[in-house]
Amino acid sequence: MNSKERFSSRVDSYVKYRPSYPQEAIQYLYDTAGLPKDGEVADIGAGTGIFSKLLLERGSKVTAVEPNKEMREAAEDMLGGEPHFRVVPGSAEETGLQSRSVDFIVCAQSFHWFDRTASRAEFRRILRPGGKVALIWNSRLTHGTPFREEYERLLQTFGTDYKPEKDRDLSPEGLASFFKSGTIQEARFTNQQAFDFEGLRGRLHSSSSSLVPGDPNYENMVSELRGLFDRNNVNGQVAIDYETRVIWGEV
Repeated sequence: MNSKERFSSRVDSYVKYRPSYPQEAIQYLYDTAGLPKDGEVADIGAGTGIFSKLLLERGSKVTAVEPNKEMREAAEDMLGGEPHFRVVPGSAEETGLQSRSVDFIVCAQSFHWFDRTASRAEFRRILRPGGKVALIWNSRLTHGTPFREEYERLLQTFGTDYKPEKDRDLSPEGLASFFKSGTIQEARFTNQQAFDFEGLRGRLHSSSSSLVPGDPNYENMVSELRGLFDRNNVNGQVAIDYETRVIWGEV
């Protein structure tokens, strides 16, 4: 499936069940990475506006660039009343933004879908001198507890084209060639979501590789998820733990 269309049927689940980002990570972007509080920020691959919302709360001016129509509409529904926000159709490779029009670029949970060569050229075009790029991921922890490991096995068993993050080449070493030599930096933060069973099912459905109702194996997947939840919940909830990674530098 075209990566720009693969979330179209999952927007409601994405809005309800995808994690936000820790305030410590946002503060780090402003205090250390140099995100200007009064500058123009481009949120590339902005999805439903989860990250844009956090920047708007700090007073930044945000242009959300998103190729998927349904996700743009969700972002507009949530943030359209904000005076410093606009959402536009476009991709990392062709943003449609003017040259030298933004001070900082953020890519939250999106960079792994981009063509790195084309997006690097586009980012250089739209950034003003001295501008930087930050790549942000909520990296789900997959080892260390029975729940983490069982959930990962479920995704590998039932995911249509599931690719573990370790196979995406998202390490600082793997990303170094995207950034100007000697400028890449990284910081890590903790993040967590707690779910009852319906929330866990919604979180699973928000993943682009998970099966959807109507698939012959969908009910088997849900049955496995139910068993996983029953074995691991504490007082009716399970926790999904993340390491929020911020990788930034000049391009």
